[in-house]
Amino acid sequence: MIARLTGKLIEKQPPTVVVDVQGVGYEIDVPMSTFYNLPATGQDVKLFTHLVVREDAHLLFGFGTESERRVFRQLLKITGIGARMALAVLSGLSVEELHATVSRQDTARLTRVPGIGKKTAERLLLELKDKLVGGSGAATSTGGPSAVGDDALNALVALGYSDKEARATLAKLDAGLPLQDAIRQALRLLSKV
Repeated sequence: MIARLTGKLIEKQPPTVVVDVQGVGYEIDVPMSTFYNLPATGQDVKLFTHLVVREDAHLLFGFGTESERRVFRQLLKITGIGARMALAVLSGLSVEELHATVSRQDTARLTRVPGIGKKTAERLLLELKDKLVGGSGAATSTGGPSAVGDDALNALVALGYSDKEARATLAKLDAGLPLQDAIRQALRLLSKV
């Protein structure tokens, strides 16, 4: 099992990053909450990881905090929730927001996450009740002005939104926004639909 990677961040394409660890490049899928807080390309980064081994692939998922990884693992234990859906949940909600959503039993908030319908949301709330443990994380990230729109579009499409609705939403935003702010504002607009 690969529990943690520390190395140089060499590529960022939401939701995938590549981390060079002593000459070996690890491709890692991260939730948008982690992606927002990554340093600039070329900087050192530390990610907590979870390896999913399937018959046809080895998939590595990375998290900026131990609490994100813990929640990801808890989500994987729920019937019908795979790694991609767990990643989508953590991309749509921070760990703290998920805790609040579960404590309020707020089905409507969970259904705003792409790929989660009412029945799945109800199952998540039922199974996560009394199982989540706290945690947090913070930092910043920036990208070049031309790459921001493409990266934000890729992130929204990776989260399950159609190319058309992602482009329409991004067109409503200020072009000078940093990547993390553009994605956050787009997700807010899309969740109100």
